[in-house]
Amino acid sequence: MPGKPQIWFLTGSQHLYGPETLDQVAAQSQQIQRMLSDSGRISTEIVWKPVLTDSAAIRAVMQEANNDPSCVGVIAWMHTFSPAKMWITGLDLLRKPLLHLHTQLNEALPWSTIDMDFMNLNQAAHGDREFAYIQTRIGVARKTVAGHASDPHLAERIDGWARAAAGVAHLRSLKLARFGDNMRDVAVTEGDKVEAELRFGVSVNTYGVNDLVEKVDAVADADIDLLVADYAETYRLAAELARGGERHDSLRYAARIEIGLRSFLDEGGFGAFTTNFQDLGGLRQLPGLAVQRLMADGYGFGGEGDWKTSALLAAVKAMGTGTGRGTSFMEDYTYHFGPGTPKILGAHMLEVCPTIAADQPSCEIHPLGIGDREDPVRLVFDATPGPAVVIGLADLGDRFRLVANEVTVVPPDEPLPNLPVARAVWQPAPSLSTSAECWLTAGGPHHTVMTHAVGAETLRDFATMAATELVLIDADTTPASFLDRLRWNSAYHRLANGIN
Repeated sequence: MPGKPQIWFLTGSQHLYGPETLDQVAAQSQQIQRMLSDSGRISTEIVWKPVLTDSAAIRAVMQEANNDPSCVGVIAWMHTFSPAKMWITGLDLLRKPLLHLHTQLNEALPWSTIDMDFMNLNQAAHGDREFAYIQTRIGVARKTVAGHASDPHLAERIDGWARAAAGVAHLRSLKLARFGDNMRDVAVTEGDKVEAELRFGVSVNTYGVNDLVEKVDAVADADIDLLVADYAETYRLAAELARGGERHDSLRYAARIEIGLRSFLDEGGFGAFTTNFQDLGGLRQLPGLAVQRLMADGYGFGGEGDWKTSALLAAVKAMGTGTGRGTSFMEDYTYHFGPGTPKILGAHMLEVCPTIAADQPSCEIHPLGIGDREDPVRLVFDATPGPAVVIGLADLGDRFRLVANEVTVVPPDEPLPNLPVARAVWQPAPSLSTSAECWLTAGGPHHTVMTHAVGAETLRDFATMAATELVLIDADTTPASFLDRLRWNSAYHRLANGIN
């Protein structure tokens, strides 16, 4: 997507009020737009558009929004009373996410001076109800946010929605390269790639691993020299990997993989990829360090051919841009049931993104035990403590389901000197037993995305925009209520698919 994502700010009114009032409407809507922009809390550019007073203008701006790749969504506000029949065909045309902002210019009422001129001009409480009715009547999926435009919390909620819109926009044009196929005999990482492109826009295609090997083998030694020097400056480099160390050649080959892989992805316009330790072709190492660094730069990734998690990671990375908080590929590995608070230890063979690292990662080399290749280089670290969300994407056959769990990442109870991979330890809400029971009941996958950068409300907005089921496990979840939610959702989605 070129440049900074844009959200277009649309204001509704009508000609009934006359040109003088419409001039006031335009000036005041620009003030609202500036309040939002100047809040410093919204990550996208808020672009003001001229006041809309008839159906032709509304259709034109909606079509323009559809066609502009910089526009990821639109905000609509009815400053005065905008008869909603004029919005029907425009809303029907709109293919970008919509937020209905219910606000007004004045925060407090000027009680002693209110007259009918003031009432006629400042009647968003009236006009937005008309607009909300027609959205409901024709079934427009949207987010509604009410409050004064100067409220920081309101701006943060708009930003969460705007981030979700940016994630959806990123998916719509995402190309994903699978190096090799799915891990043999594994079910949950399979899925319908045609339906995924129809639903999300992501194009998933497979490439032979040796297509990548050609790029890797062609990397120049001078480029490797520069990247290895960067590794030495960026990470705590194990002595055996340092220049003159007995395993330095392995570090150079890891750099060779990174340069070749990055070149393949960039030349093909790919924003996400997968690898598979069962299909490594002529690669001497399973890509570890290269994958970790590419994820840190915003690429999506999934292990063992898991293209769904790779696409989801790319989208969540896009949503978290500029927050300074990390997002990573993850996998639930093993449990600590006690003593103390039960918790989960998550990791993967090699591929955990250093954006979630608590401290400077250590660059190390260790045996892998699977893949039948040389020992791979990887970054080792503990994850940053704090609130996070773990998200999985499953293909249920008739629909995709997002399963999410609010968690708290915590330091390990004790050091992990013999675990040679990056890892995260977390306490799932509301408890380990309830979280695990609900995740399993929902058919959630074992590969996930862990993010400190995106919260539950933004994920709900994302699911709404993508017309995809979301089930959230949080502090209020019980197994019984969660099972009821799954049953209701199943009935809803099957009914909705039948209608469509």
